[in-house]
Amino acid sequence: MRRKRRQSPRAIEGPDRLSLARGFAGDTESRLRLAYFANVAQLVEQRFRKAWVVGSNPTIGSMDSHFDTNTVYLSVFAGAGGEDAKDWARMLLLMYKKYSDRKGLKYSFVNDNTLEVRGKDVYDLLKDESGVHRLVRISPFDAKKLRHTSFALVEAVPAFRRVGADDLVIPEKDLKIEFARSSGPGGQNVNKVETAVRIVHVPTGIAVSSQSERSQSQNREKAMMLLKSKLVKIMEEKHEKEVANLRVRVEPEWGHEIRSYVLHPYKQVKDHRTGLKITKVEEVLEGNLDLIKQDLKS
Repeated sequence: MRRKRRQSPRAIEGPDRLSLARGFAGDTESRLRLAYFANVAQLVEQRFRKAWVVGSNPTIGSMDSHFDTNTVYLSVFAGAGGEDAKDWARMLLLMYKKYSDRKGLKYSFVNDNTLEVRGKDVYDLLKDESGVHRLVRISPFDAKKLRHTSFALVEAVPAFRRVGADDLVIPEKDLKIEFARSSGPGGQNVNKVETAVRIVHVPTGIAVSSQSERSQSQNREKAMMLLKSKLVKIMEEKHEKEVANLRVRVEPEWGHEIRSYVLHPYKQVKDHRTGLKITKVEEVLEGNLDLIKQDLKS
């Protein structure tokens, strides 16, 4: 009896991601939105897992769609402006915490400037927050009570599903791992032993950290998940087919701001993508982002 030859599985082909990327690359705001995977979850769906080693020679075409759009890493980086900028970054993190409370989302701190937000389709809710946010106010840190302008960069990155993260292996030689005593939650143990973990991807200079878990191994796992999510995001941003091409240092992209918050000499929030202007700036900072997001959806 003649045995039928078994065919090897083939990955399901999706749209031409690179052509789509080039179509979005015309201006800074579009590049920012593209960089944070606005459509990646729909574009890279494949059914069969393949080993993908960062630093060897795989291509973006072999990347499995293991992104978890129900989990988002939301990071806020202070820009120019000294203490005012650091305070502005803290204000934005507090705004996103309050927004999460309004929406019934769960969240936890990964480190001092990154939230892990969880909930159904949470990436769709937060992806438009990626970009530069500008604040104009009377500085609480200026004895002369002068008006200051501060900037902060918000980055929303969908997380890998754990099964996908296991397939993505980063060579140890490309990693610099540091340990420190944690200042975050986790009980008395965090102040006695070095449970906080900081990981640097040496070729690109991308640094991530985690200090929210009780043990060093848990923090290392969470930091590695964040690093892998960011590496794939950078691949999409640079339109690179091969991960091996990511050998240059990556810096945050400070382009045109997507939103301005003015507390002095008048009160106004302006979304520069839609042109929407509202005067309820305090209400927005208290987490009512729906005042702005409704216009983005229309």
